[in-house]
Amino acid sequence: MSELRQDLVSGDWIIMAPERLRRPHDFVSKRRIRKPSPKAGCPFEASAFKKDKSWSPVLAFPNLQDWRVIVTPNKYPALTRRETCAKVFKRGPYNLREGVGWHDVVVTRDHQKNFADLSEGEALEVLQVMQARYKMMAKDKCVLYTSTFFNWGASAGASIYHPHYQIISLPIIPPDVQHSISGTESYFRKNKKCAHCEMTKYELREGERVVAENSRALAFAPFFSRQPFEIRVAPKKHLPYFEESRAEDLRGIVSVLQKAIRKITKHLGDPDFNFFIHTAPFRRKGRYDHYHWHIELLPKITVPAGFELSTGVEINVIDPNSAAAILRRP
Repeated sequence: MSELRQDLVSGDWIIMAPERLRRPHDFVSKRRIRKPSPKAGCPFEASAFKKDKSWSPVLAFPNLQDWRVIVTPNKYPALTRRETCAKVFKRGPYNLREGVGWHDVVVTRDHQKNFADLSEGEALEVLQVMQARYKMMAKDKCVLYTSTFFNWGASAGASIYHPHYQIISLPIIPPDVQHSISGTESYFRKNKKCAHCEMTKYELREGERVVAENSRALAFAPFFSRQPFEIRVAPKKHLPYFEESRAEDLRGIVSVLQKAIRKITKHLGDPDFNFFIHTAPFRRKGRYDHYHWHIELLPKITVPAGFELSTGVEINVIDPNSAAAILRRP
């Protein structure tokens, strides 16, 4: 029989219906041959940055000449940087505000290597560069929240093949993030404990949904997974703010995140995927100490249909226990 399961953090419900799929291994397929776009003409190649003066790098590591990671404002931004805050308007019954914010692109040098293909040190540099931009954006009194994400593959939203990450700072706290924050706050008020800490402790004790772990971090398939093979990566230590995490904690996160992506690539036929960071807002430090930053990894396995779109309730046909067992295989 199917089950309705509630997200411990957001309070959202999902339907777990594995009987709709005959065998969990039906999702396991031969690895496809991913066809990269040619380097020639790629706007993110080092030579392109030198030639195209419309790019304006704001951060390069280790330096602008020999960069391994470089940050530049997006040429086609969702939000535009400005010295003044967004004005808020009314239009009839509707609220709106100007699209003021930040939209950066974080580019790694190699044309082929996604996050899992980087060395552990290179991947750590990516997160540390993101931290540096978070701290810079936090100085802007006009923004309330910063979102970082990675789209790998066209079906995951990547319009350019060359691996790149995006950072968008907004003048609002996004609804999904607000639900997550409100849920952890409510849990803390009732139980005097961090919801994510309790979740990671339980998953480590049970073990069935663990995909990878080390002394610093854990990757697991959530009990309330919204989608097949959804993975959550979290530091074992209680850390509300991504940008304040130390190198040793980030290194632990990098290790298990890379392992999880490699397992998905190997056992699911190299699907496109997204991952993103959920962290506490950087305004009013101390207000969100109940929160626990983490990364959510979502392979593009299924497409939302009418029920999901009409209700906001996801139907997952792969039990997370089965998903984790598949991903733990050598």
